[in-house]
Amino acid sequence: MAKIGVVVLLLFLSLYVFPQLGSAQLQQNYYANICPNVETIVRNAVTKKIQETFVTVGATIRLFFHDCFVQGCDASVIIVSTGNNTAEKDNPINLSLAGDGFDTVIRAKAAVDAVPQCTNKVSCADILAMATRDVIALAGGPSYAVELGRLDGLSSTASSVNGRLPPPSFNLDQLTSLFAANGLSQSDMIALSAAHTVGFAHCSTFANRLYNFSPGSPVDPSFNQAYAAQLQAACPPNADPNLAVANDPVTPRVFDNQYYKNLQQGMGLFTSDQVLFTDSRSAPIVNSWAQSPQAFQQAFVTAITKMGRVGVKTGSQGNIRRNCAFFN
Repeated sequence: MAKIGVVVLLLFLSLYVFPQLGSAQLQQNYYANICPNVETIVRNAVTKKIQETFVTVGATIRLFFHDCFVQGCDASVIIVSTGNNTAEKDNPINLSLAGDGFDTVIRAKAAVDAVPQCTNKVSCADILAMATRDVIALAGGPSYAVELGRLDGLSSTASSVNGRLPPPSFNLDQLTSLFAANGLSQSDMIALSAAHTVGFAHCSTFANRLYNFSPGSPVDPSFNQAYAAQLQAACPPNADPNLAVANDPVTPRVFDNQYYKNLQQGMGLFTSDQVLFTDSRSAPIVNSWAQSPQAFQQAFVTAITKMGRVGVKTGSQGNIRRNCAFFN
């Protein structure tokens, strides 16, 4: 009995003295005793970056999503390729990720590490999570307490991306299934889709809806025809691959519920956007959130918090990178 008591005591102590040995959970204020001002430091770096270019907002949110859905929220998407390894960011679906998202994390990491108490104490994965919250709030969206305590992943391969991210052609069932594989509900998916209220999309990602959609209908009939005409003017056939338009043509610089109002008007840019309204199973949520910005914001905070828990690395599964773009 005495031996059992000692074992139980040692196990109990290990959870507090050596938290990495347990299944650590994300928590708010994780860095309170490690790097107390980390959230302010990151917010200041993000604010400065947005002042330079508003593209930062959509780019950072998209980077977080593309990170979490592949190998979990572990900053593996930031790793650069080497001669021995083609990293996630060089998978074709990630080539359109705007450099401003990566730059935001790199700058914020440098600002954090410039504080001696914080040097190499805050993960790139957590910085990306904080930066995402900050760009959303700075663009007029909700601010929320972000959960922290992630480690950076030890692997990043282009092949790991395949099948993990939704193409713009997905229907409701495909979207729902992919999000469910990451522990997210259909409601979470509809909420997170509203990230398209900011950011830009290359013409090539929706050109199939503007030209030769089907033999009897050159333009996708679910498109608002006036909006389709505007897009055709901005994105002529065989347009420059670098040409892009705002995801939200009404309030492109504000993180709001206009996304859902646009869907009601046939102004969803991607098939995967517009289907949320054309499918009768998801349309009621679209209508509800188009009417209530408060309900949308609450649902979005719930969804992005859940997404931030996907595949979190703890203990020996990861580390804190000295440089976000390279493994230690």
